[in-house]
Amino acid sequence: MYIERRQWWEKRALPILLCIVALGTAWTIRQTQAALIFEIYQLITRPFHRSVSVQAERLSDAQNQELQAQLAELKSQNQQLKKLLSYESANNLEQAIVAPVIGRSADQWWQQITLGRGTSTGIKVGDIVTAPGGLVGKISSVTPNTSRVLLISDRTSQLGVTVSRSRHTGFLRGLSESQAVMQFFDKVPDVKRGDAIATSTYSQIYPAGLPVGKIESIDLNKSPAPEAIVSFSAPIPHLEWAVVYSKSN
Repeated sequence: MYIERRQWWEKRALPILLCIVALGTAWTIRQTQAALIFEIYQLITRPFHRSVSVQAERLSDAQNQELQAQLAELKSQNQQLKKLLSYESANNLEQAIVAPVIGRSADQWWQQITLGRGTSTGIKVGDIVTAPGGLVGKISSVTPNTSRVLLISDRTSQLGVTVSRSRHTGFLRGLSESQAVMQFFDKVPDVKRGDAIATSTYSQIYPAGLPVGKIESIDLNKSPAPEAIVSFSAPIPHLEWAVVYSKSN
């Protein structure tokens, strides 16, 4: 009899225990509202949650950096436009056209630039191009929405200039993106380093009195005439905006 009971128990012990465990688990879930299972789930999936959290944080940081960069760029453009408006007002350029620089020749950076304004806004060939600092060049070709500027830094660009202090004159030709060579008409000109240079009344292309630059060095022994290196006052290599107006204005 004992042996039979033992055999019966051995056969049914495992199912009974499993049933007890199942009932206990069900009771626990009901009493704790599945909190235990939720905790186990959280423990198992926590590494994945951290990964998602890190990705979301990185994405948020990237978006914030993008917004900050956009804000900085807008502030910079606003400051440049304010300078241009002040420049227009100071020079009485009532019919001046503010134009963005939209292109440069890749192999001729210092020779010409392209502006994002054209005949549709009144720009025409021969118009004068300036920027805060002084003269930049003239319009050499134009389309309805763009215009090409021949810079005074171009080696083929020549203009009559004068030393503002002593009124000695000469002509200027482009040398590099930020400098030009001035050749004097006088054999012994009254000129010194730091003298301001402006367009002269002899210029057939540009109106007189436009600031061009200042004297950096002088070679009075240069033949056939004394020469000086002039640094442009307008930041030609870094222009983002320019002011265009008709020579007749």
